[in-house]
Amino acid sequence: MPRISPRLTTLNEDGNDGWGVFYRARRMVAEGQPVIELTIGEHDIGTDAAILDAMHHAARAGHTGYAMVPGIAGLRQAVAERVQARTGVATRPENVLITPGGQAALFACHMGVCAPGDTALYVDPYYATYPGTIRSTGARAVALRTTAENSFVPEAAALDALARETGPVSLLVNSPNNPTGVVYPRAALDALCQVVADHDMWLISDEVYDTQVWDGTHISPRALPGIADRTLVIGSMSKSHAMTGSRVGWVVGPEPMIAALIDLATCTTYGVPGYIQDAALFALQQGPDMEQAVAAPFARRRALAREILAGQNTVGLVPSGGAMYLFLDIRATGLSGEAFANDLLDTCGIAVMPGESFGASSAGHVRVAMTVDDAVFATALRNLVAFAETRAHGG
Repeated sequence: MPRISPRLTTLNEDGNDGWGVFYRARRMVAEGQPVIELTIGEHDIGTDAAILDAMHHAARAGHTGYAMVPGIAGLRQAVAERVQARTGVATRPENVLITPGGQAALFACHMGVCAPGDTALYVDPYYATYPGTIRSTGARAVALRTTAENSFVPEAAALDALARETGPVSLLVNSPNNPTGVVYPRAALDALCQVVADHDMWLISDEVYDTQVWDGTHISPRALPGIADRTLVIGSMSKSHAMTGSRVGWVVGPEPMIAALIDLATCTTYGVPGYIQDAALFALQQGPDMEQAVAAPFARRRALAREILAGQNTVGLVPSGGAMYLFLDIRATGLSGEAFANDLLDTCGIAVMPGESFGASSAGHVRVAMTVDDAVFATALRNLVAFAETRAHGG
């Protein structure tokens, strides 16, 4: 057959998409084996019934045809008002494009800023799709490494050196961070934004976990002085409202860029189904109480985890302030994250994500999604610690 485009065959540079343990766990479940899945960020509570009722009503009322490609007017307005209220930055509907989830927003942003052959930076550790998304635009994806010793917070000096070396057009950041849960402090963001401005780069800020903050304060870089005109913000209903399968996200940015991204959406996704947008609008209209109810289980389980982990010194907990994950340091076992996760799955029937799935900086770590019932979660975490202690002592 004719060739497959190099844009696709090079998405996973080393042939590994990072999801091997997850796929293996799902195969085991399909075969009837008991597995506690702590892999992906999928809420165990599901989408609220009231949101589903709103979706059903909108569909039955006939909103099943083509919706406006930029998003329905009410939802764009609601997102603009939400962003302005949370950041203090003036935001109009014309600053908003509704997308089929945060992943489509991520792709759109990089299509908007990258020409083929450009270099785009992203912070390591990273969500597993980041480098492939950048490569899909024809750009070169280059990681800005961080260290466990600095709690995986990116440093401005390292960014400046990498920018001088590679001449990038953009930097992608994610706070609260997946996989680490780290919330970037104001001083770090200020310093990063200064480097971004100095090198005339775009800043792409993935803020899908902005309602899941346990310690510290979420700061949107768009709210920092002098950076709004070079910043694109990615948001989503997936994490804030447990609407992962509904695929509703957005990009917020300068009006000329949003207008260009609308042209892209017309040629690619052609928008989001109207009845799903209606449900998202209903969800946003419920205010912060609904968002807090969705976030509450993760805050509760994080507290449980800290109690369990406080009683031992084999498994370290990366100091984190947000998101629905724990990032655990298992280097005392002598195992890589990949080996630990596979061995844990085979021995204990517990599935976690290897740190190496999220980049070289997080080798020797594993990510644990806090996405099962409290009692099951606590038991699984205790078993993980016991397993780690056995491996650390040569078992």
